[in-house]
Amino acid sequence: MIVLTCAAAVAGIGFGVASTTAPGNSDNFACSANGANASRHVTVTDVSSNGSGDDYSAIQNAINTAGRLGGGIVTLRAGTFMVNGHLTLRNNVELTGMGPATVIKAGPRFLATESPTGGYPLVTTGGATNTTIADLTADQSGDTLNGNTPARLAGYVIEGRNSNNVVVNHVYVRNPFTYSITMVGTKNFCIENSSVRVTDSNRYNQLDGIHILDSSHGEVINNVIQSGDDGLVAHTIKSSVHDILYALNNVHGGAAADGMQLALGDFPIYDIKIENNNFYGSRFGIRTGYYDHRNGAVSNILISGNNIHSLAQGGQHAAIAIGGFGGIGPIAHVILKDNQACDAGTVSVQPGPGNAVSGTARCQGTER
Repeated sequence: MIVLTCAAAVAGIGFGVASTTAPGNSDNFACSANGANASRHVTVTDVSSNGSGDDYSAIQNAINTAGRLGGGIVTLRAGTFMVNGHLTLRNNVELTGMGPATVIKAGPRFLATESPTGGYPLVTTGGATNTTIADLTADQSGDTLNGNTPARLAGYVIEGRNSNNVVVNHVYVRNPFTYSITMVGTKNFCIENSSVRVTDSNRYNQLDGIHILDSSHGEVINNVIQSGDDGLVAHTIKSSVHDILYALNNVHGGAAADGMQLALGDFPIYDIKIENNNFYGSRFGIRTGYYDHRNGAVSNILISGNNIHSLAQGGQHAAIAIGGFGGIGPIAHVILKDNQACDAGTVSVQPGPGNAVSGTARCQGTER
């Protein structure tokens, strides 16, 4: 096994509006997806915006109207919009608010029905192309609803599902009872400048932050994540995950979980870049894991310029561990370069063609 070890301690970060403290120049990282390309504004009528009624039909009707017109921008003003259904975008539609003060909140009857594809998303792309979700807070009401249902992990708070060209920008997820922001079977996407906050992970498990499942060709850039479980995930179940950049994210994973996991099923994960992120407080920093039969291979991975700080058990677990256990497929062409581990354990990749570790740094100050 190729191993470099170092550890020290640094301070953590807060979780307000997304900010960048990771090293590097954000100009090097940009979205390739552009989402909806619409200029027509569609008015939402008959909404209360004070959390006193059910605004689902009014918002969904405006989305449907925009879709029938060939695309449009559905804008919600500041306020709380209670919904007892699952908002589904249409082709070339943008759903946007006025920032964090625009709150779409799961209502008291939100769990009465599932979305057509299963589970309980607040907003889903539902197979649409060219969509944008922006400038709003998504509150799944996991603090007041009992989200521990059999379908809890079948749908996600904000999801791009079976879609193409999806942008999620400046979205704030609160009180989730499932994964916060997820791409499922989606190609060409960008999740940027968003904030995920899990304040109570005792009621629910598997509260992943940003979860990329069976999807490809996308970016996850400049997000702030406080997760109850894994902070960032690339996950294969039905197809491979590839051609994805994770950059400039500030991530607190769960204390018994990972800052980022490459979660393997029978399909491979390849052509992934994990660059210039900060990871704090999780049990492990970045590592491989497995799902189900776990025969998938890992290849062409660059993990560079990341800072792994203050892991939950103070350096007892790996800062970065790619492979090193049985049951998964081959691991090849994995480069761990110029990462920094502070109060964290080893940085390693199992032996394989093209695998290498270089430039791992200790933190400035006291070294162990």
